Order: sequence, then structure tokens, then C-alpha cells
Amino acid sequence: MMFSSVLALLILLNLQPQIRAVEGLALRAYDYTKYHTMDEISGWMQQMEKDYPEVVSSVIYGTTYEKRNITLLKIGLNSTELKKGIWMDCGIHGNEWISPAFCQYFIKQILSSYKTDPKMGEIFKNLDFYITPVLNRDGYTYSWKDNTTRQWRKNRSPGTGNCTCYGTDINRNFNVNWGTVGVSKLCCIGMYCGPSVLSELESRAVTEFLESNRNRILLFLTVHSFGQLILLPYGHSSVSVPNYEELMEVGQAAAKAIKSVHGMDYTVGAASDVMYQTSGSSRDFARLIGIPFVFTFELRDKGEFGFKLPEDQIQPTCEEAYQGALSIITTVHDKTFTSAAFTITATLWTTLTAACLSTATWV
Repeated sequence: MMFSSVLALLILLNLQPQIRAVEGLALRAYDYTKYHTMDEISGWMQQMEKDYPEVVSSVIYGTTYEKRNITLLKIGLNSTELKKGIWMDCGIHGNEWISPAFCQYFIKQILSSYKTDPKMGEIFKNLDFYITPVLNRDGYTYSWKDNTTRQWRKNRSPGTGNCTCYGTDINRNFNVNWGTVGVSKLCCIGMYCGPSVLSELESRAVTEFLESNRNRILLFLTVHSFGQLILLPYGHSSVSVPNYEELMEVGQAAAKAIKSVHGMDYTVGAASDVMYQTSGSSRDFARLIGIPFVFTFELRDKGEFGFKLPEDQIQPTCEEAYQGALSIITTVHDKTFTSAAFTITATLWTTLTAACLSTATWV
């Protein structure tokens, strides 16, 4: 019996590489050129964690009204020290299907390259990614119900008081200039900002996560559609972001990287300048609490298909947006870690020079 057990264990151990290969093959078989349901995306997230246990873990940081877990994937190499982080969320609006498709593509790309691309490997070493493929899980699920719900934007929390309509626009519910511009106080309207600031479970979950990690998060990137825009804070014209010029420079470099892929033009600017005024957005809240680099991506297109972007545009949209996001991430990484290394080197050189001068014999 003991011999049989040992033999079975040896066979199992020898089969581990093949098992991992089959799992990897299943992951590669996932169709990134199609839109996927919430259940499919949840299964895909679990598979990513299984296929890349050394760098991927899941974090549940909230629950929706319909009792779905709000889950992100934490991606990065393990470290004994607390690392800086990058936040990315997709699918805050249920009808923006290209957004979750991009987050899935982005995760696939960074995981398939961090071992072979030295720069991505360096980023994995220095930073952790916190990526939520679908933030508005209830609204996204409802948008798949049938053709009548395809354009559902809000979450699915019930109305308060005499309101019989469902849902609040999560991206108008954050504690930053809440309820002032670019919103509706009518609960049946798509941009309804909610009965009160942070009334929604999703906005509260993001707020708590960001506030708990505000000193570690270097970059906040929220992905939407449509319009082909790279938006900076703020959504209301009464306030100017302190590092506006720096954000413009980084954003314009990203737009150039996007255009180099398929020739698509993305406009860069403060949301209040290039789109319309808004209040209560996650982007503006992130910058308000001190996260230095904050952007909204509005993916394809410019209105021909709008929120119903055809599936044959998923791949090119993701390819170009990936290069734009990568441009920003690389810049933020290098500004942080190259500058830090330079400062340490300069300090050391100054100290050594002072020591040499203090011990030198002058004649």
C-alpha cells in the first residue's frame, strides 16, 4: 500500500507541469475578442489566480446591493516591504462593455510579458497593480439581461422615498463637489447622483480602499467609453489641479502612443474643458485625496456606435489603449523610482565628497 501511495504521488508530481500547461492553454483559449458575461469574467478572474499564483491574488473589498462581491486582482511580485501601487478600474457603468474587455486584455498582456520584458519585470518588482475588471457588477449583469436593458448605466440599488426607479450613477456619487454640476437629482435619470454623497456601496468600497492606501497609490486610472479621450481632473471648472502641466505632458505622450498603433486620435485635457462639467466622480476624488497621477480613459469610438461598440473593434481598441496605459505607467514608474535612485546617489556622493574634503590635507 505504501509503495502504491508513493508511486501515485510521484506520478502526480510529474504531471504537475502538464496540468499547469493545460490550465495555461485554457486561459489562452479565453476569447479576448468577445464580450463576456459577469459569470464568465468572474470565472476568468479565478483562472488567472490559479494560473499565476506567484503574482496574482484576489481581494474582495466590498459587496453590492445584490450581494455580489466587489473584487480586484492584485498583481505584482511578492516583497518584504510595502510597495507602491497602481489602481485601475473598469466597468463602473453597466453599458460600457468595452471597458471590462480592456481590463481583461490589459491583465493578460502584463502577465504574459513580465518574465520576458525587462521593463515590465522591473515594474512588477517595484509596484503592485490593483485592477477591478468590473466595478458595477449589478449594473453590468443587468445590462446582459435582454435587449431592453443593454444600455443600463447605473447600479441596481432601489430608489428612496417615493422613487420607484432603480439605480444610481456610481461615478456621480463620490465625495468631491457632489451633486453640483453634470448630475441629475431625478432618480430615474441615468446620471442620478444618489440620495446623498456616498450613498452607494460601490462608491463607499472604492473610497475606503483608496483612503486606506492613499500614500501608496501613485496612479489612478479609470476606464470608460466612449469619446476617445484622456481626461484629467477636475470635472468642474472652479478648481484647477496643481500638477496640471505634468498631467498634460503624461497624457499627451499616452495619446501619441495610442495613435501609433492604429492611427486613432485621443484628445487630452481636463474633463471640464474637453467633455462637460461633472461632479462626484472617482477620478476627481482620487486626485483630491492626494494621488498624484489621475486619468480617465474614454475608449472608442466617437459616437458612431457609442456604447454598442462592435466586437470586431475590441482587439484594436484594447491594443491601442494598452499602449496608452503602458506609456503612463512606465512614466509614473520611472519618475518615482529613477528619481529616487538619483536622489540616493546624489546624497551619497555629497556625503562622500564632504567626508573627503573634511579629511583632506591642504598645502
